[in-house]
Amino acid sequence: MIAVGLPTIAETIGVPLTHASWVVTIYLIVMAAVQPIAGKMGDLFGRKTMFLLGISFFLAASVACMFSRNLLTLVLFRALQAIGGAVASPNASALIREVVPKEKLGPVFGTFGLLMGLGAAIGPLVGSLLIGLWGWTSIFWINIPFAVFSLLAAYWYLPASRINAGASLDIKGSVYLTASLTVLILAITHPEFMNVWTAILFAATVGLFIRQELRCKEPVIQFSLFKNMEFSSANASILLSNAVMYSTILVMPVWLQKMYHFSVQNVGVLLFLFSAAMSASSWLGGLLTQKLGSRRLILLSFLVSAVALLGYLGIYRYPVQPYIAAVLLIGGIGGGIGMPSMQTASLQSVPKTMSGVASGIFSTSRYIGGMIASVLVSLLADSHSLFYSLLILAVLGFPAASGAGTAAGRAASAEKPSA
Repeated sequence: MIAVGLPTIAETIGVPLTHASWVVTIYLIVMAAVQPIAGKMGDLFGRKTMFLLGISFFLAASVACMFSRNLLTLVLFRALQAIGGAVASPNASALIREVVPKEKLGPVFGTFGLLMGLGAAIGPLVGSLLIGLWGWTSIFWINIPFAVFSLLAAYWYLPASRINAGASLDIKGSVYLTASLTVLILAITHPEFMNVWTAILFAATVGLFIRQELRCKEPVIQFSLFKNMEFSSANASILLSNAVMYSTILVMPVWLQKMYHFSVQNVGVLLFLFSAAMSASSWLGGLLTQKLGSRRLILLSFLVSAVALLGYLGIYRYPVQPYIAAVLLIGGIGGGIGMPSMQTASLQSVPKTMSGVASGIFSTSRYIGGMIASVLVSLLADSHSLFYSLLILAVLGFPAASGAGTAAGRAASAEKPSA
């Protein structure tokens, strides 16, 4: 809904579209920075508790967004909304890993992806209708009944999680991680922040973070996780895949409305097709994970995405709705079919006791991909170079996927206490 509503938001509050894009960028920054910490908190203090806290925070921030009348307050409340989402998201995945046998994770995450995809598919369509009827604030108040339902259902039906009373949260490491990610993302998304002082600050916070994590008994992120080929492969794959997927979602509304004068309703329908294809293919990919293996499905997802990106270049020559719908369907399939395999590979490569941390890192990798997309779209939205750049990312997905489903990764998934 934010994707289709961004041009309307910019026009209504009287700011350039590039400034309004902070509504998206701030959400991605906070989600990327907070999720590893939130995942660790779920491992320590109970995943159900953290999930409920995240949904509650998201609900309150959504209400606050409704009353924003300028860019500053809207960006602030979007940041608070992102904190709620960042706390809920990794703990949802970790809860699934906690209760589902590992041989059934693929199909379950396929269903999980199907339901997430249905939300994404309905969002642009409903958002375009709501904006046309009641303006952009409606895309925030529509969150309220869904958040209330989610909160009540989670309270009654999610299993209580074990609390690790003897452990503690690495506060210093959390602060250093948040600071370093924030500085990095600001430098990437807004070149005006990129200077020698920014580089020094980033190097200092990264150095402090590494020093703290090596000394801490309960670090936010255990660096040894990245020695696992399957874990690293899954995170690299979701980063690249999300960069391609988010770029499509972000560029199509602006591109089709500004360049080819499509109505917001037509754009909503086209993005619905993209998200619906991604949702259905995610479900199918989950069913095929055990049969074909994670590596093959991830490779297939990048191959289909590459074909779709070549198709997007054809829009310059054939800017008609049937053609655009066809290539967006292909793009949706590429974006969805490998996602359950990526998530399954990531979580199977670690013990259950570290599911929260692994989910947080995986989610952060997703959102870093989204931030890369935001940068590419802001710089290259009016150029063929955007799709050529995304094609390069899709090709990089082939070597990134090489470690998924490795014997080393499967061995590491045995339920052993972490070192």
